[in-house]
Amino acid sequence: MITNDIADFLGKVPPFQFLDTSVIRSIASKISIEFYPKGTEILAQEGPPSKYLHVIKKGGVKVFVKSDSGEAVIDFRSEGDSFGFVSLYSGDRSRTGVVAVEDTICYLIDRDTFFKLHDYNPAFVEYFLKSYLVKYVDKTSSQLNEKIFLHRMGSSLPYTTPVGEITTKRLITKPPDTTIQEAAKAMAKRNISSLVIVDKNGVPVGIVTDRDLREKVVAAGRDASRPVKDIMSDSLISIDMDEYCFEAILKMVRHNIHHLLVMDKGNIKGIVTNHDLMMLQGVSPVAIAREIENRDTVESLAPVSAEISNLVALFLKDGAKATNIARIISELNDRLVKRIIEVEIRDNSPPLPFCWVVFGSEGRKEQTFRTDQDNALIYADPQNPKEARAASKYFTALTKRINKSLIKCGFPPCTAGYMANNPTWCQPLKVWKKYFNEWVTSSTPDAILLSTIFFDFRPLYGDFGLANALRDYLVDILKEEKFFLARMASTLVANRPPLGFFRTFVVEKSGEHKDQFNLKVSAIALLVDIVRLFSLERGVKETSTLERIKALKGQHELLDEYAEELEQSFEFMMLLRMLHQLEQIQAGVEPDNFINPNKLSILEKQTLKDIFRLISKIQELIDQRYRLGVVHHEVG
Repeated sequence: MITNDIADFLGKVPPFQFLDTSVIRSIASKISIEFYPKGTEILAQEGPPSKYLHVIKKGGVKVFVKSDSGEAVIDFRSEGDSFGFVSLYSGDRSRTGVVAVEDTICYLIDRDTFFKLHDYNPAFVEYFLKSYLVKYVDKTSSQLNEKIFLHRMGSSLPYTTPVGEITTKRLITKPPDTTIQEAAKAMAKRNISSLVIVDKNGVPVGIVTDRDLREKVVAAGRDASRPVKDIMSDSLISIDMDEYCFEAILKMVRHNIHHLLVMDKGNIKGIVTNHDLMMLQGVSPVAIAREIENRDTVESLAPVSAEISNLVALFLKDGAKATNIARIISELNDRLVKRIIEVEIRDNSPPLPFCWVVFGSEGRKEQTFRTDQDNALIYADPQNPKEARAASKYFTALTKRINKSLIKCGFPPCTAGYMANNPTWCQPLKVWKKYFNEWVTSSTPDAILLSTIFFDFRPLYGDFGLANALRDYLVDILKEEKFFLARMASTLVANRPPLGFFRTFVVEKSGEHKDQFNLKVSAIALLVDIVRLFSLERGVKETSTLERIKALKGQHELLDEYAEELEQSFEFMMLLRMLHQLEQIQAGVEPDNFINPNKLSILEKQTLKDIFRLISKIQELIDQRYRLGVVHHEVG
């Protein structure tokens, strides 16, 4: 029984979890257990070599070195961590001291067992010998993907997705005496392939599809002024929204139809088509993009936003990389926003060239399920007061319409007001340059905050030359304002990851998110801040975190050293965040960024801790570089 418990524990702890089950059970059968009360000296500095590899089952220890100048703490280790490797492996004296900082239980692996692992599993020892974050994160990310994949193991999406998840909500109904021509016009206007015919009580009595129009009207030479009831199919086939899509496919095949009414407790909820099912089996962002291009009203664009969110969930279930999903979301949302702007300016051309820009996570192309609006508008500098008044009036009205339309299409407004309909953020290029110059030269806390938000801007629609001119201006002024980067660095290093002194997660102590921490604000944002600072130092114009890292390689010494680990860490945290939000959506809960570390696996917790330590380490190096004036020299 004890052996089974030990094996189960080791099976969740790196690097043991990468061993075969039979090997883990063999190790577990030879393990001894030791209890160390709080304060016990487990290994003495300069004492005899360790006889065991200690794996902490419960509790925590401090690893330290004492010298004439005092004690230097090297590390705190907790559940799942190990110690004693170096002196065990080398057979040399223990170079560090290890003391239990709380009542601690350890599993002890003796030398013989350890060296057999060394001989037959070299990767096991390699794990201890090398800095393992990259490899570690990669394996954990794979594990997360596998966790998602398990949701559909043994089946495919049609077998596991309820019809309600893909139901088209844009259901159009018409009475039976509607003419065929009116019905066809309604279908063409809304770009739909069917109409449901209802009686005066709203009860469905038939359906008309595009195939009916082709076969029963055009091919048959029927008079289009006849009532639509003459061509409708009255054998309505329906399906409950909780039934799986596989059942819908069977019904379509069985009845040779392409449309099914979707019902919820006797009420019509929408319609599902063979196209919807094809999309499910062969997810196609291209089809959604094409659908966006074909819509010519804001009302008809609104349902597409929901389709984009559904697409994200399907990609996650398919185990796609989080950053790739974010890119797809950004690309589709970009198309949606562009189409909305085209609709809004279609009947009233702008008096001056303008550029719609986005910033924040949208500017970095790092959006997840829900995306608050973060946008602004830059227009060309007016040449006289009359032109200025006309431009201000036009763009004020335009931005209000666009922001309102974006809300209709599922983009929530920014609670902080960072939107183009805010007059502050709808200005000519010269005013934007003035803003940037003031923020950079003043370096106040507010200016630093605005800089971290707006300096991730990218053009989305219109005259990109305006946004590019602003970016060039920013790069130029930063060359002359070294103090600004120092202040930004100072702000950056002051925000530390949520990891406590004893390597425990720092969580909310009370309130709605008790025992949780905000993964986006307390972790992802810190990594993003680091990469943004490096990019501003080198004048890199890319805005996404991964694109910035790629652009910085070879021209930033500190980034070069940690580039791969930063990429892997960013990918892991984005995936963890998306998976968390997907689970919330599936549970009918509004998605957020609060993670409860106690609900993570040991490997996930360990990976997060190592990522937090990586972030802290780079923050310390940034602090040193600015204190020593290294950056001033590099930039100057």
